[in-house]
Amino acid sequence: MEQLSNKNPRIEVVDALRGFAVMAILLVHSLEHFIFPVYPTDSPTWLNILDQGVLSGTFTLLAGKSYAIFALLFGFTFYIQSNNQKKQGKDFGYRFLWRLVLLAAFATLNAAFFPAGDVLLLFVIVGLVLFFTRNWSDKAILITSIIFLLQPVEWYHYIANLINPAHQLPDLKVGEMYAEVAEYTQAGNFWDFIWGNVTLGQKASLLWAVNAGRFFQTAGLFLLGFYIGRKQLFVTTEKNLHFWIKILIISAISFAPLYALRELIMQNSTIIQQTAGTAFDMWQKLAFTFVLVASFVLLYQREKFSKAVSSLRFYGKMSLTNYISQSIMGALIYFPIGLYLAPYCGYTLSLLIGFCMFLLQVKFCKWWLSKHKQGPLEHIWHKWTWMGTNK
Repeated sequence: MEQLSNKNPRIEVVDALRGFAVMAILLVHSLEHFIFPVYPTDSPTWLNILDQGVLSGTFTLLAGKSYAIFALLFGFTFYIQSNNQKKQGKDFGYRFLWRLVLLAAFATLNAAFFPAGDVLLLFVIVGLVLFFTRNWSDKAILITSIIFLLQPVEWYHYIANLINPAHQLPDLKVGEMYAEVAEYTQAGNFWDFIWGNVTLGQKASLLWAVNAGRFFQTAGLFLLGFYIGRKQLFVTTEKNLHFWIKILIISAISFAPLYALRELIMQNSTIIQQTAGTAFDMWQKLAFTFVLVASFVLLYQREKFSKAVSSLRFYGKMSLTNYISQSIMGALIYFPIGLYLAPYCGYTLSLLIGFCMFLLQVKFCKWWLSKHKQGPLEHIWHKWTWMGTNK
């Protein structure tokens, strides 16, 4: 058996894991043509079969899990920043609120080129939970995280419907909004595209997140990442490695029954699909997310694996820059405002394009970080966060 790496990979594994999450988001978004569902209509049968396999495999492995890892590490990063300030006798909370305001500006920039709206704005809103819980005990944070991850809103509506069959979920008109988004995207007018994305697109994205159960799951993941930071679970110790082995086993065992139950529930009425079905869908994705996280953390202790994924560390250090630039590149590749390659790219070709985008971004990251300590947008975010201080 290979020996564990002697160097402490605490920061490295977090950067690499964040890089993996952003890469996975890029690949999923590329398959989706950045939420612009226009695809070839006359592909040969063999390619259609390959495309469906690529779609199924990629979504099973990555969709809903990459964003979850990203959210988990957002909470962890909050711990690092708040703990650093706490050591100096300072409260990071209000500086963090200003940091969220700045993140809203970055979210607007990203959304301008991403018709489905932007997860960063969801992070801004849900990030308030970290501010309010920053001084809570470890136990209170863990319990609150679990409550959020149980999807309480979905279960409220499910029980309400059992008591009163006339009870339905509020119609948030998400479908109608996305139809309008698709219309102006297809029209190809650049300024209508930008304006529509930062207004209607952002609204549609946030309301979709409500329907998908992501508001409470994101809050739960933020708090869980905060808890992981407090407990130093990314630090390499024998105790922590045994912890991640347990998480891997429990998550792997949980995934199959949760997935099977989700499939059974989705055969019921619409209200059950939207409530219990959504809860089980989030749970099975969460279980697989922790299979990925635990596997990554454990494998990263092996020298061969850490070297093989070393590029992800550079990619993760510039996650904000990469996340926003991939949306801009995606718009220019697939949409009518750019090359409009969407009608010519099936899932397989789109995945290859996503990998090429990733490799280009990695090359840029390595070049940039050889000359600077932070990525360009990371530097701006850091500088403006600490405006008025010596940092």
